[in-house]
Amino acid sequence: MATAELVLGLLSAGPAHGYDVKRGHDAWFPDSRPLAFGQVYTTLGRLERDGLVEVVDKTSGGGPDRTVYALTSKGRDHLADWLTDPVPPAWGSADEVLRKLVAAIRTGGDAAGFLARQRASHLRRIRELRETPADDDPTSPLVREYIVAHLDADLRWLDSALDRISEQRGARP
Repeated sequence: MATAELVLGLLSAGPAHGYDVKRGHDAWFPDSRPLAFGQVYTTLGRLERDGLVEVVDKTSGGGPDRTVYALTSKGRDHLADWLTDPVPPAWGSADEVLRKLVAAIRTGGDAAGFLARQRASHLRRIRELRETPADDDPTSPLVREYIVAHLDADLRWLDSALDRISEQRGARP
């Protein structure tokens, strides 16, 4: 995940502190895992070290320090470059589902059972996404459609893998 570039994108609207960055990320991607505060501050520290953001204000009003960050011109250029570069296809990458399946097959685990449980999990998530009311953010439907399309593609692959494993074992659960 391009967390650094997303943080730059969030700061492109203007200076903000880490809490605002985290809240902005979670608003941009309401159907995804929330961004951890630790990840926000670690990322901001790296971006500052690399000259992509700078501290523009630091206050401590009786509580923890509140550091406000802003994009530098180098940060704006980096964000612009990132937004123009296409994402390379994920040829040969293996996500956790594939890793678990290969491990189940290689170790004599219940590969067909794993695939059936994974399929049910995907179907539950698609149902949740379709049943959750849309908010006013115009990008939310795009994010949701993207997630559902990928889950649907995963379902087709899961069915194909289950068919192949069942053919090799003689029966589909």
